[in-house]
Amino acid sequence: MKHLPLLKEAQKHAPAGEYRNTELIRYRSFRNTYGQSPLTACALAQKAWFENFPVYVYECDRIAGSRRGNYVENADPLELKRAGAICGSYGYLGFWTNSDHFAPGYDRFLKEGIRGTMARIDSSLLVHREEPEKVEFLTAMKTVLTGFSAFVRRHADAAREAASRTDDPACEAELLSLADDLDFAAWEAPVTFRQALNLVWLVHLSFLFQNKYAMAFGRIDQYLLPHYEHDIEAGILTPEDAEDLIACCFIKIVEYGNSDVVNICIGGVTPAGEEGINDLSYRVLHAVRDCNVPGPNLSARLHEGMPDRFLDECLQVIGTGLGYPALMNDRVNIPALKRHGYSLEDARDYCFVGCIENFIPGKQPAWSDGRFNVPQFLEAVFYRGTSALDPDYLGLDTGALEDMETMEDFLGAFEKQIAFAAGEYVTIFNNENGRYNYRHYAQPFMSLFCDDCIARGEDINCGGARYPSVHGACGMGIATVADSLAAVEKVVYLDRACTLTELRDAMAADFKGYEPLRARLQNVVKYGNNDDFVDKYAVWYVEFLDRVFAQYHTRDGGDFYTAIASNTQSVSAGHITGATPDGRHAGVPLSDAASPTYGMDKNGPTSAFLSLCKPDYRLVSCGTVVNQKYTPDMLTDPVKRAALRAAIQVYFSQGGQEVQINCVSRETLKDAMAHPENYADLVVRVSGFSAYFTGLGRDVQEDILHRTEHADIH
Repeated sequence: MKHLPLLKEAQKHAPAGEYRNTELIRYRSFRNTYGQSPLTACALAQKAWFENFPVYVYECDRIAGSRRGNYVENADPLELKRAGAICGSYGYLGFWTNSDHFAPGYDRFLKEGIRGTMARIDSSLLVHREEPEKVEFLTAMKTVLTGFSAFVRRHADAAREAASRTDDPACEAELLSLADDLDFAAWEAPVTFRQALNLVWLVHLSFLFQNKYAMAFGRIDQYLLPHYEHDIEAGILTPEDAEDLIACCFIKIVEYGNSDVVNICIGGVTPAGEEGINDLSYRVLHAVRDCNVPGPNLSARLHEGMPDRFLDECLQVIGTGLGYPALMNDRVNIPALKRHGYSLEDARDYCFVGCIENFIPGKQPAWSDGRFNVPQFLEAVFYRGTSALDPDYLGLDTGALEDMETMEDFLGAFEKQIAFAAGEYVTIFNNENGRYNYRHYAQPFMSLFCDDCIARGEDINCGGARYPSVHGACGMGIATVADSLAAVEKVVYLDRACTLTELRDAMAADFKGYEPLRARLQNVVKYGNNDDFVDKYAVWYVEFLDRVFAQYHTRDGGDFYTAIASNTQSVSAGHITGATPDGRHAGVPLSDAASPTYGMDKNGPTSAFLSLCKPDYRLVSCGTVVNQKYTPDMLTDPVKRAALRAAIQVYFSQGGQEVQINCVSRETLKDAMAHPENYADLVVRVSGFSAYFTGLGRDVQEDILHRTEHADIH
């Protein structure tokens, strides 16, 4: 790797100042457009940013573009304050209002280039010339695209300037070649791999400075493949050189810390259903390994008939300690998406945004989701609509516990609590999501990368996207719930060892004075051990959540997906959730995402996998997170790795949706907690993302430490 180490070192020296130059540039533009419509004023402000933002190219750069220009030194405090007020007056969309977590349609953009995209806008302007609102929006798109073209060209000038400063002839030649590539890509459709990759990065960088978070790279091994193959065939690129270019791009994601979650997808089938794993897939995988940072959130799509080598190399990269790629199952995700009305070709072309969220790139509005604390609704059954720890929660009064004579009665009350909470959740979301006049918050730059915004002359959130917006309700604590329901059935209804009222009193006391009862509850078989007595409740959980949310729609007619995921919020949600019937103490973390409760999957990873694939995850269209932990040798020893690979393949063939793996030993984690100064570069898989372990909160570190650690496959 020739350039990556140089770039890593160069990026360590961040400039001082406030990170607000973008705001200043926009404000100075707004001063000249007072009285104009918000759409036109904001488009001109974006163009001004493209034309005035201080661009920066490192002397060792192969990929142009840096966040350095957003740092402003010695700014006038009054101007900064005024800039914040005026920019704020135009408003910002947020995560719940379809502003970010989007996968741009890079495939089409690279095929057409800026010239071809501009030609489509001009054609649409002719079609809609008698429709003033559409003319204004298309003109705004043209304005920001003109600005972006200038932005690319300005990076070409910066590369030439950097070339004039260097004393290294090799760097000078590289920078001059980079400048030529940028000049070409500033208007024409990119031909070479470096032209295409630079264009993608500069688009992504542009989104970052529009307050867009978790913007995905999508299926990079598909849309860059024609450029890669062109260069390999022409003899102007080697696979190793391509890896260096990709790594130099990815390392820029963490130029100023791990402050973004950029999901990158490799593998899977093509839209035509053919093999999508190619040589570029491996180059991306190797580049991520070489970067060795938590920033690129790599996801690998696995499918039937794929080469064993792909999964094996994925496991080897995971085995470095990075904890990614996350492994995703095409056999589940494609039908999960198809049921929502996407064409088969588009469903096959899915990628991921944020952590693990399934997304159709370039054809739907930006993603949104939220957490749905199902264990708290179980609490509400016992406390007649309230929570033991959360004073703000109010559900339904589902009646006296004494009247719940059968398990069916109890489960029916729980279902009423969930249904009520889902209705409230949807109402709050739709009220927030639907309160805006989206024409006043139009996003012409994002709309450039979404079909069919240009053809329709409409914003991505105003009917321009081919498909409507969707929202994911992330069901939390599936194992906490399954274990609790199994405990209620066994201890209360089958063994008659206590009544529901006695169980409630024990939970209210956090089991103090009820230790024998807690022990009995804990001894009931737990989810993750391939026992249908408890696993049936995980099956019910997935089916019931889908049934409840399927009746609702977003403001523009899209669906509510479900997910079985929690990010790190299984910890914070546990803080406000009282003791549960599985014997869990009040305030401790809920079970993590779709995983068994840590320490309760006692029969090994095979039994855990068999439990995990029983729910029908084709009903979970957003996605799931299953965290597993293995000793490092499970991924470094070829024989043990082959056994793990076979287990994952069986798990996916039986309906598992996702799995991600940590392989940092328990001893290493403990030592890192005791001596963080020695582990600044230790990366672990947290939930749907990886992070530096020593930068995590103590409660999250403890949660990772307590995950069940497997040393073999049995």
